[in-house]
Amino acid sequence: MNLLNERLDRERHTMAKMVEIYCNARHQPSHADLCDHCQGFLDYADVRLEKCLYGADKPTCANCPIHCYKPGPRARARMIMRYAGPRMLLRHPYLAIAHKLDGFISAKHPRELTRDQRAQLRER
Repeated sequence: MNLLNERLDRERHTMAKMVEIYCNARHQPSHADLCDHCQGFLDYADVRLEKCLYGADKPTCANCPIHCYKPGPRARARMIMRYAGPRMLLRHPYLAIAHKLDGFISAKHPRELTRDQRAQLRER
């Protein structure tokens, strides 16, 4: 498996665990599956992650210069991460630490890049 797939798979897994923690605490405390609303959000997040311009070099969404989530899902992501983030350290420490380290990745806005650099981003 290449670095791109590993990084994006870990991002997907981290988001899934955060949504699971949030949903189990707020919506479905006795069920193993996510509620429809949280599952819809997770599907939306997967699509946005798949279409991310930065690929494996992507920063965490909080540090990204391009906000690809619509305002509603972005507010929901903030709410989920605010609730689940501190709990991730106890339940999934590897994912929490990796996500925190990913927060140090920075990316320039495409307008700040040269034409060649933008072309390289699109090719990924």
